[in-house]
Amino acid sequence: MSFKLTKEDVLKNARDSGVEIIRLQFTDIFGIMKNVSITVEELERAMDEGVVFDGSSLGGAVRMEEIDMLLKPDPSTFCIYPWRTSSGLDARMICDI
Repeated sequence: MSFKLTKEDVLKNARDSGVEIIRLQFTDIFGIMKNVSITVEELERAMDEGVVFDGSSLGGAVRMEEIDMLLKPDPSTFCIYPWRTSSGLDARMICDI
């Protein structure tokens, strides 16, 4: 049996736990993990609309139509890291591009 978090679950958990930064993770065309960081205040909008970023910064053979890319966070992958950073608690979500 798998447990799927909803958008509402993620927002409540992040706010109630004191998460400050969410790392939106994805892999580049070489399979290397990359991330874009957002604040907890940006989380709801990121889940609703996605996060646009400049794909040309990834390197590799990026075609013109792939320069602007959209990260769509998957709520079921939300995880709070078990350590604190200087900015407080961090969490991560894996994204579709």
